[in-house]
Amino acid sequence: MDLLPAHLLRAALGLVLGAVLGMVARRGRFCTLGAIEDAVYARDTRRARAWLLATGIAVVGTQLLESEFGLDLARSIYAGPRFEWGAMILGGTMFGFGMALVGTCSFGALLRLGGGDLRALLVLLVLGLSAYMAISGVTAFLRVTLTAPLSLDLGSQRLGALLKLDQTGRVAFSVIAGIGFCLVALTGKDFRRTQRLLIGAIAIGLVIVAGWWTNGSAGFDEFETRAVGSFSFARPVGDTLLYAMLASGTRIDFGVASVLGVVLGSFAAARAAGEFHWEAPDDAREVKRHLLGAFLMGTGGVTALGCTIGQGLSGLSTLSVGSILALGAILVGARAGLYYLVDRHT
Repeated sequence: MDLLPAHLLRAALGLVLGAVLGMVARRGRFCTLGAIEDAVYARDTRRARAWLLATGIAVVGTQLLESEFGLDLARSIYAGPRFEWGAMILGGTMFGFGMALVGTCSFGALLRLGGGDLRALLVLLVLGLSAYMAISGVTAFLRVTLTAPLSLDLGSQRLGALLKLDQTGRVAFSVIAGIGFCLVALTGKDFRRTQRLLIGAIAIGLVIVAGWWTNGSAGFDEFETRAVGSFSFARPVGDTLLYAMLASGTRIDFGVASVLGVVLGSFAAARAAGEFHWEAPDDAREVKRHLLGAFLMGTGGVTALGCTIGQGLSGLSTLSVGSILALGAILVGARAGLYYLVDRHT
């Protein structure tokens, strides 16, 4: 590993881990919006429990990395002192509503692209473009103007720090919380009997932990100023488009490689299951819905500093109040989007 520059090592591991994540998620039908739809309309909580189990495993694993292997979560965007509550609410709601319009999140769009869905390609192109518009383009000024005043300085956004616990207490609190998530998830008999969901959730939780290890331990360079993180699929989609256009002037890193890895892993899983087939939009109305949803996800994902994976699994694994608020806003936005698409017509 010492033979590779840090960014290439992170990229190599990101590609492999991303492929595992894409393969497992596609085979295990791991989908945040799908979990919401199942719970709301079918009273089926199995996919929601899979999501909760993956989160619990990620929480426990991430805290153990911090306490035993030197992972510095203070360098992550989730643990910083500035609690941007306005951005989390606005961005999360936008992302959730856009997710409902598209029918999946940014991560789900990568999975769909791996299965041959050309609608997902359209979504990802618009999502990546709108993400960079919100970072430094025409919508960035509006984003900053609206959200910058709506923030607080907490010293740290992590629950353990806010509860004034010492280091041992923070680790114990986090591990107990993560185990609690797992136990709640496993109380469902139907979920425990669905091996595909159960195994998939365990694997996804472990991959999130491996993402932290890649960026914060194996591929960590103390001379770099970059934030430490795990998987996220909002800004990295835009980074991938940028790298495709400017590869000679930029360098590949974990985010871009993980995006490519998810598509490759999903493709492998789709081909192995005989599920790969090309799909295109049905009509102009569907295209408009996907375009608007993708724009909302790209803009909202940057505003909220993450997506259902970035603020959801990766962010929640740090037990950050910002991630909790952002995920809550995503869920509210998704439910509002489903009401707009389904409930108001019935």
